[in-house]
Amino acid sequence: MKLILTQEVTGLGAPGDVVEVKDGYGRNFLIPRGFGIRWTRGGEKTIESIKKARDARSVRDADHAKQVKSTLEASTFNVPVRAGDGGRLFGAVTVADIAAAIVAGGGEVDKRTIVVGNPIKSLGNHTVTVKVHDEVEAQVSLNVVSA
Repeated sequence: MKLILTQEVTGLGAPGDVVEVKDGYGRNFLIPRGFGIRWTRGGEKTIESIKKARDARSVRDADHAKQVKSTLEASTFNVPVRAGDGGRLFGAVTVADIAAAIVAGGGEVDKRTIVVGNPIKSLGNHTVTVKVHDEVEAQVSLNVVSA
């Protein structure tokens, strides 16, 4: 089955790529979750629009990626969350919460580029990885505070 990816799928491809996958994987996993759409001859316009959107969001080159990395690593971002007594959180800090805190603090990131090793479930200082570019990763310091 040929699919056009609409989101990045680890080990398969990036948005806008045309990939060949097994029928069951495409029909039961990728399409229902919105990771891909069926390939058609008229889908070329869709591919172009997805690639334009990806290029607009992506970092221009390795030099720009290093500048973004230094900006992200130079500051600590506060992530306000609801917490109970003893500093225990109601749930966990999500990548959307982290992305919102970084954008509010003056950084530029997409939530899909944030990698959280273990779920953050306590107040205090934590470190997450942001994939700025294919070759550049930034270690971002977070301060999880009670809201």
